[in-house]
Amino acid sequence: MSSVIYPVTNLKSVEQINIVRGKGVYVYDDAGNQYLEGLSGLWCSALGYGNEELIEAISSQLHTLSYSHLFGGRTHPAVMELSDRLAAMVPLKDAKIFFSNSGSEANDSQIKMLRYYANAIGKPEKKKIIALDRGYHGVTVAAAALTGLPVMHSHFDLPVDALGILRADCPHYFRGRVGAETEEEFVARLLTNLQQLIHDEGADTIAAFIAEPLMGAGGVIVSPEGYLPQVQALLNENDIFLWADEVICGFGRTGNDFGSTTMGIQPDIMSLAKQLSSAYVPISAAVIPGAMYEAMIEQSAEVGVFGHGYTYTGHPVACAAALKALEIYERDELFARAAKQGAYMQSRLQEFAGHELVGEVRGKGLIGAIELVANKETGQAFTDGRVGAFAQRACQDEGLLLRAVAGNSVAFCPPLIIEEAQIDEMIEKFARALDASYEFAKKEKLIT
Repeated sequence: MSSVIYPVTNLKSVEQINIVRGKGVYVYDDAGNQYLEGLSGLWCSALGYGNEELIEAISSQLHTLSYSHLFGGRTHPAVMELSDRLAAMVPLKDAKIFFSNSGSEANDSQIKMLRYYANAIGKPEKKKIIALDRGYHGVTVAAAALTGLPVMHSHFDLPVDALGILRADCPHYFRGRVGAETEEEFVARLLTNLQQLIHDEGADTIAAFIAEPLMGAGGVIVSPEGYLPQVQALLNENDIFLWADEVICGFGRTGNDFGSTTMGIQPDIMSLAKQLSSAYVPISAAVIPGAMYEAMIEQSAEVGVFGHGYTYTGHPVACAAALKALEIYERDELFARAAKQGAYMQSRLQEFAGHELVGEVRGKGLIGAIELVANKETGQAFTDGRVGAFAQRACQDEGLLLRAVAGNSVAFCPPLIIEEAQIDEMIEKFARALDASYEFAKKEKLIT
């Protein structure tokens, strides 16, 4: 075993598979086995592996300017071009972009800028943030506090209360409905609860409400139609920012430019990462409106600097990779292609709806999930994650890399370049793994 401390891993069970190369939608291990990468790595490898245009853009930038920082007014062409490109894409007025290296850092930076802004406009009490149960927003101390998944909190003693993080209901109808509640009644109840939370805490103490347009690591949860637009209307009434965490959903994943477009909302601030560079070089972006930026300028002048930034903020090589990725997305019309291929993938996933082990099939575009349940008739959940873990390994044995999330939901998120025949291959391999998982659940007496 090597000296690596592995992230989001059972530290008693490391180095299960050693991936050594990739090409297109496939990766290969050190034994030469081929795997269809059904989760785009970690929701991020939109253009697959070995894209020569991206490699050339990265190589060219390395030859031209391998590194330059942005501290103290220094800049470089790639970061200016990328910021302007993104500002023209996002649905924010006069958008300003702060670059970092991961989705976690983008969200951490947003928290700091929201606090900076509250002080700038003379509302120092307006700093609380509402986050959803089962939402995922990263693993830095502040971003992990936003995250609503217990496994990301256990043993870390995160300062959730100190940061003013409030928790709202997860908008998952399949798991969250009460009795015979309809989707409309479910949404109405969640909105009532949110309204009460805002009332109890005081709208003048709440800066933002953060949500993924489509929740990723919490189980690929698609909220009921109308939920997010109604949330936005409530936030607008109370002068609370809608913060879209687009780290997974951004850049075509749901079949549109952003998940916000798919879900019918217009965010006030946004966090971007993952597919921004198709994961070829780490980069992320915290996007804020021009009015928020303008309010922060005088404060920075008083102190002498805007006291936030990273060594690798706006790294020129990362910016070059992102610029080329955005160029390819636009030129090859990959967002529209993702919508078309996504509709096909969703139709194929629905074929599993009748399987005895399947409780729900859900998704949008080229992201989806199949939730495995102990009792199909009642939707009863398994008491632990053994079946999901078995299913993930069974997929791997079939030559398919997927991921069990939120215990027993198997997530699908293939590269945007996937072909229809490769979707069929993914479905066929998953079908065999699902049948094996059902036999495992029966053998272990986990089916009720």
